[in-house]
Amino acid sequence: MFDSLIDQEQPIRFLTAILQGGAIPHALLFTGIEGIGKQTSAIAFAMASNCTDSIIDDKHKKSSVSGPCRKCRSCKKIISGNHPDIILIKPSGSFIKVDQIRNLCSSLAMKPYEARLRVILIPDAQAMNPEASNALLKVLEEPPDRTLFILTAVRLSDLLPTIVSRCQHIRFNPISPKNLEIFLVEKQGLDSHGAMIIAAMANGSISKALSMNRTNWIKRKNWIITEVESLSSGTTGSILAFAEMLSQKKETLSDSLEIINTWFRDLVLFRYYPEKIINKDLIDRIQSISQKIMISSLLSKIKAVESAQKDILANTNSRLTIEVLIMRLAKV
Repeated sequence: MFDSLIDQEQPIRFLTAILQGGAIPHALLFTGIEGIGKQTSAIAFAMASNCTDSIIDDKHKKSSVSGPCRKCRSCKKIISGNHPDIILIKPSGSFIKVDQIRNLCSSLAMKPYEARLRVILIPDAQAMNPEASNALLKVLEEPPDRTLFILTAVRLSDLLPTIVSRCQHIRFNPISPKNLEIFLVEKQGLDSHGAMIIAAMANGSISKALSMNRTNWIKRKNWIITEVESLSSGTTGSILAFAEMLSQKKETLSDSLEIINTWFRDLVLFRYYPEKIINKDLIDRIQSISQKIMISSLLSKIKAVESAQKDILANTNSRLTIEVLIMRLAKV
């Protein structure tokens, strides 16, 4: 059932035990970074709970099958997203709003149409605004019969403590760089060199690794590093032009800052732990440049990048933030 998951042995054991034991709670909460299999697991659990080839009595006392067949009518409906009792609640804009939860609660007053166990999937549960969170809390306090809520979030602290306390918590782990590298080579056809670089920079997330592969990320990484290297000798115009190119692409801005941060960290690390650098494809450049720049200067640059990252997360003016950062990097 969970055969597509990587490095999630403990969550798999826990979920399989729940299915086989039959003591299905009324709410599960999956936490962990984006792109490690939380939503995939939620869908698989919903399928296993309703697969017509598995044997689960009406009170969910026992299941003789640990996974879904993927071929029965119920499984096919869930896979296609057309099952009437598998309900997905997604953010409307930036937030999950109170009206969405109220409408959900109204529909839960009726019995499931055809499912043995109705499943409410709330990915990105941290997107609930306070009113929506309180509305959900009320239904979790008196959960409807034959209904399971599966919430996913990055951290427990992203949700109301009272919601967390009413859910069975399962933590998912970041995927190891080695296993990400194997996945990219075997499943995506990357060469081992490119897979190693992307796996090292993906922070344990399959979805991030796949996105990096689709967007020709290695080429962009090398371009950004080359531009950063030349900042100290550039004109004010070229420096501001580089800052503008970075800030215009808001969807990649966070990754761009992480590339810059990792580059400077590699320059520091090379002096002490050269085997731990991430940009192994640029090791000759790193070796040459690392000896020419004082550690204090590199640490100042890292501090400047981290400050800009915090400002971007706080929704400050991205163009101004990047202009200030690039000017600082050119002078430090």
